[in-house]
Amino acid sequence: MDTGEPGGSGLIGATKTSFGIVEHLREEGTCGVSEVSAELGISKSTAHSHLQTLAHLGYVVRVDGEYALSLKFLDLGDHARTRHALYHASIGEMDELVDAVGERGQVMVEENGRGVYIYQVKSEQGLQTDSHIGTTVDLHTTAVGKSYLAFCDEARRDDILAGDLPQLTSKTIDDREALETELAAIRERGYAFNDEERITGMRAVGAPILSDDETILGSISVSGPTTRMKGEWYHKDVPEMVTQAARVIGIRATYS
Repeated sequence: MDTGEPGGSGLIGATKTSFGIVEHLREEGTCGVSEVSAELGISKSTAHSHLQTLAHLGYVVRVDGEYALSLKFLDLGDHARTRHALYHASIGEMDELVDAVGERGQVMVEENGRGVYIYQVKSEQGLQTDSHIGTTVDLHTTAVGKSYLAFCDEARRDDILAGDLPQLTSKTIDDREALETELAAIRERGYAFNDEERITGMRAVGAPILSDDETILGSISVSGPTTRMKGEWYHKDVPEMVTQAARVIGIRATYS
């Protein structure tokens, strides 16, 4: 079988091309055959064949002569997240938490070494950033991610943190030793802070969601601008509310 990969790695090149097109359409919104061809380094005939196949299967649609992702992906995405007991266990509790804090809240699980938001809710004054349901993030740059890293199995943490730690802002912890010191402090107090480590001007408080046997299931956080997330409110009041919500969600997820 022709895998389409140098060295016969067992990966199917045609499949990688199709998903490369899907990801490019996600980034750009709409694209024509020529743009897809140039971006992926494939011939126009190959790009056209893949786009036509995806359209035939219902995964892309024509918009003003170009191609875009279809709403069929909504069904797939919803199915993917609803298989998590954590999603169902989080909804009511996260809504109440966000009402109390007045900002934005999110629920995260880890997949393939990155954090994935499976639920997000925002108050009227809460700020929307670049994150949304399905967004993936570097775990070391967020309060939810650091909460997860602090309480996950040590071997798993080593796997996730192998290699370089991307620095997204001047405050991102990109040194492994410094990060381990931070994670130890998070384990001690039970919650994590994100002080402008992913987005300048934004802070967050996160806590792990644990099962009754202390297995990490995911994590939650609330985030808001530095102008509001400050002082005793940020350092004491919000952490108390976040950790309490995380405990309730953990119980619900364990026994639902």
